[in-house]
Amino acid sequence: MGKNLTQQKRGKGSITYRSPSFNFIGDVKYRHIPLQKETGRVVDILHSTGHTAPIAKVVFGQEETLLIAPHGMRTGDFIEHGIEADVKEGNILALKNMPEGTTVFNIESKPGDGGKFVRSSGTFAKIQSKNGGLIQVMLPSQKVREFSPECRASVGVVAGSGRTEKPFLKAGRKWHRMDVRNKLYPSVSALAMNAVDHPFGGSRTSKKGKVTIARRDAPPGAKVGLIRPRRTGRK
Repeated sequence: MGKNLTQQKRGKGSITYRSPSFNFIGDVKYRHIPLQKETGRVVDILHSTGHTAPIAKVVFGQEETLLIAPHGMRTGDFIEHGIEADVKEGNILALKNMPEGTTVFNIESKPGDGGKFVRSSGTFAKIQSKNGGLIQVMLPSQKVREFSPECRASVGVVAGSGRTEKPFLKAGRKWHRMDVRNKLYPSVSALAMNAVDHPFGGSRTSKKGKVTIARRDAPPGAKVGLIRPRRTGRK
C-alpha cells in the first residue's frame, strides 16, 4: 500500500514546508553586464538568514546591489566591475580576462544569470586552463567544470570561512538553523518509522529490516528504495 511520504508532503508546496523567503534581505547577484568599467563603494556588510556568507551592499552610481562579500572586504572599500577591471580581491570580471590560477567565487552558469556556483562561506574555485574556447575551473568539490569565457566571477575567497568551526552544542540550535532555510531536520531513518509513515517502517526493534526493492507496479507512495534495479544480490 502506498504511504504519504514526507518528501511528497514537501514537494506539494504547502505552507508548512514553504521557504520563508520574506525574511531574506533580497536577491544576491550581479547587476547587468556593463559596457565599460564601473566602480562601486561598499556601504554596509549585512547578515542574511538565507545565506551562509556575509552580504555586501554596494552602490554603483545611483543603484544599490547585494553581492557575496569576499574575505577581507570592509565598509568603505571600492570594487570594480567590467571588462577593464583589475584582477584584484572583490572585483568582478569575465573569466576570459583572468589569468590561470586565479581564485574566484560566485561564478555564473550562463553569461548574465547573476552567479550560481561557489557562493557558500569560505569556498573558492580556481581557474585551471583555457582550452577550445572554454574555461576549465576546479570547483570546491575538486570537480573540473567548463564555463563560457563570458561568464563573470568575483576574485578572491568567500568571507566567513570559520563558520563550520563553531559547534552547535544543542539540537535546538541546529533545528533553528535548519528551519530558517526550510531544511528538513532531524532526518529520521525509514526503518525507525511506523508502518503508517513509510513502506520500510513497522516491525519490532530486534528485527529491523525490509526488502528495499520496489515492485514494478508500485504507486508513488511505495516507490522507495531500489527502483527497478538492473541486478540484485552478490556478483
